[in-house]
Amino acid sequence: MSATTGTRVSVDEVAASAAGGTLRFLTCGSVDDGKSTLIGRLLHDRKLLPDDQVAALARDSARHGTAGKDLDFALLVDGLAAEREQGITIDVAWRFFATPARRFIVADCPGHEQYTRNMASGAANADLAVVLVDARAGILRQTRRHSFIAALMGIRHIVLAVNKIDLVDFDQTVFDEIRREYLAAVAGLEFATIQAIPLSARHGDNVAQTSARTPWYRGPSLIAHLESLDLSAPVDAGPFCLPVQYVNRPHADFRGYCGTIAAGQVRVGDRLMVAGGSLDATVSEVIAHGRTVDVAGRGDAVTLRIAEQRDISRGDVLCAADAPARTAEQFEAHLLWLSETPLFPGRSYLFKLGTRTIPGSISRLRHRVEIDSFESVPAERLGMNDVGMVAVALSTSVPLARFAESQDLGGFVVIDRLTNATIGVGMVREIATAAPAIVWHEMSIDKAARAALKGQRPAALWFTGLSGSGKSSIANLVERKLHAAGYHSFILDGDNVRHGLNRDLGFSEADRVENIRRAAEAARLMTEAGLIVLVSFISPYRSDRAAARERFEAGEFIEVFIDTPVEECIRRDPKGLYKRAIAGEIKNFTGVSAPYEAPEHPEIRLRTAEKSADALADDVIAHLRANGFIR
Repeated sequence: MSATTGTRVSVDEVAASAAGGTLRFLTCGSVDDGKSTLIGRLLHDRKLLPDDQVAALARDSARHGTAGKDLDFALLVDGLAAEREQGITIDVAWRFFATPARRFIVADCPGHEQYTRNMASGAANADLAVVLVDARAGILRQTRRHSFIAALMGIRHIVLAVNKIDLVDFDQTVFDEIRREYLAAVAGLEFATIQAIPLSARHGDNVAQTSARTPWYRGPSLIAHLESLDLSAPVDAGPFCLPVQYVNRPHADFRGYCGTIAAGQVRVGDRLMVAGGSLDATVSEVIAHGRTVDVAGRGDAVTLRIAEQRDISRGDVLCAADAPARTAEQFEAHLLWLSETPLFPGRSYLFKLGTRTIPGSISRLRHRVEIDSFESVPAERLGMNDVGMVAVALSTSVPLARFAESQDLGGFVVIDRLTNATIGVGMVREIATAAPAIVWHEMSIDKAARAALKGQRPAALWFTGLSGSGKSSIANLVERKLHAAGYHSFILDGDNVRHGLNRDLGFSEADRVENIRRAAEAARLMTEAGLIVLVSFISPYRSDRAAARERFEAGEFIEVFIDTPVEECIRRDPKGLYKRAIAGEIKNFTGVSAPYEAPEHPEIRLRTAEKSADALADDVIAHLRANGFIR
């Protein structure tokens, strides 16, 4: 019995279905191309729906349907209330079914551009994409976008489903023109197979059976093509590789390393090592499917036991000792950006690669891909749903492979450090050649010795706030008090730094990111000299301030929020900048035409409406004294 439909099949059919393997495919395309209807029709025509579900569909069609008196097959897949009310797909809908020839897992993906992340999710593990095109509209921008994403995600087989062919009177000329245009559009995407099929999902033409209304079409029906597609591949080719997902230690006498084999095979007696390590180990037992086995291969979820005592943890990658996985901290990748907040090079993010999550940054944006032509165009940022080529720099070396060679070691997601939201998905294209080792040169006189000579602890006081809030004035007063007391300090002021170190930077969001990165690096070097450095920058973005904080030792970074309402800053306007910004003469001005993200948990909050600048400076000195930075 099918787990999802309740349809009874014979024992022989189950055996045949299992022998044919499982095909994972998705339906994608633009809005209203008929993706959900196609899946519903496919299930219906293959008699994979029980009678009670057909009866429920008839009732739902009368209430929510858009097919007149006919059954609205889209309602079988569109399960959310909003989907039924609007007649659109919002979330990815998964369906599992089987025919006598093969088992299937299908993902019905939304067509709207704002749900591109959902489509990418559906494509992540698919073997084939059914790209639907409305015969009346032809190839659209979203058709190209979904095809490009499918190629990036490693899908090698495409069905071009020219749907609603009945609405153009089954015209062969229309079909041939759409097929020709699509083949030309995706010529550079290197799909292994592209099968174009004219069909009517609503009426069933060429879905389960070839249609007499398209006598000019000599190819297979959709289901016949899906059942016969050759998915054979050397699944066990390549050296063994296993990202460790979990260390299983139920009692003192058992320790197993669990995960899904990404490549190759493993047997008892094989010599393994942790990628990037030096010690190897011997496999003493292989457990798969709940029992001990002689051999396991790619795709198998296994638990491995090893004979020696080795330090192996979640996030490590076990590989063949004679063919260790390559490790690197820099690589180039295609990146699909999923956040409404644009991507800017230099900003710090978290990168999830396999079972590891580590800090890193997009060090450079090579280009953006123009979806209409798939051409590479220069760009300073990536917007939501844009695809680009980027250079990534991680904080440490990790096992990597090109995505074309291993989706497990070559795929990654980008995570926002503050919200923990997934904001990008990437595919490694090239791994950077190892450069000569660059190490921090230890000096005879270290930070502690320099600071001790000055009778202080080094610190970075990071003054942040709107223009005109009083950052520079208060920082200047703090330094005067430190100097008078005999302490050693220096001010890095945002305006002053732009006269030299950062004179090449403008005020775009990308330049602001780089402006803060350089300031943080300069401040860190000053703390190495044992100084108390006062950094006075607007630094409007939390993520950039968080990245700056990471450059310092624990406790050294002190965020000082100059909490002054924008209305008061506009009233003061000491440099006349707000007046010019409000008049439109200055673009990207923080507080007017660019955002300011106030600190949520600063070490020091100075409310300028409640105290004088001198009194607030005393508060900073008191904090330094209370926390042992000065006597």
